[in-house]
Formats: sequence, C-alpha cells, structure tokens
Amino acid sequence: MSAKTTVSSALLATAIATAVASMANAGPLTKEEGAAAQAAHKEKCYGVALKGQNDCAAGPGTTCQGTSTVDFQGNSWKFVRGGTCTSIEVPGGKHGSLSPIKS
Repeated sequence: MSAKTTVSSALLATAIATAVASMANAGPLTKEEGAAAQAAHKEKCYGVALKGQNDCAAGPGTTCQGTSTVDFQGNSWKFVRGGTCTSIEVPGGKHGSLSPIKS
C-alpha cells in the first residue's frame, strides 16, 4: 500500500468514526438524564448553546441533542446552573431565556 493510500484510509476511518459518534449523541434526552439535570438544580436556557451543542428542542425536523444549526439558536436550549439563565450574555447584547426566543 502506498503512503497516499494509507493516509486516505486513515482519514476515511476517522471521518466515519466521527459521523457514527455524532449520530449516537443526536437523540432526545432520556427521562433519567432530564431527571438528573433537574435534581442537580439545572434549568433549560434557550438561546445560549453553540451550534451542535444544544441539549434539546432545536425546531421541527430535528432529533434533539446536538442538532442546533447556528450558535445561540433561539429555539434550542441547554441545561445551565439554576438561576443563571437570564444573566447569561450572548453576542449582540442578548441574554438567555427561560422560554423559546422567536427570531
């Protein structure tokens, strides 16, 4: 096998592994995960998650976790420490919200 083929095979394997890992994480939170977050005094905070790092609710046609398509998407939320959501500042002078943010 040539060095070029070896490198190409390694890149392909890495890309496939990354895609599979992403699909495994893109699903709704289980009841247990949600209960654990609430027991830890976390709250749902809309508009603060970076692209692909939301915990859930990213709009129609999405599968939940990790499916936000832009940074600070108003209809996706992330669990944050209770009582801190509305004090979180995001670019543009906006803040996190306890309910979905309409664009």
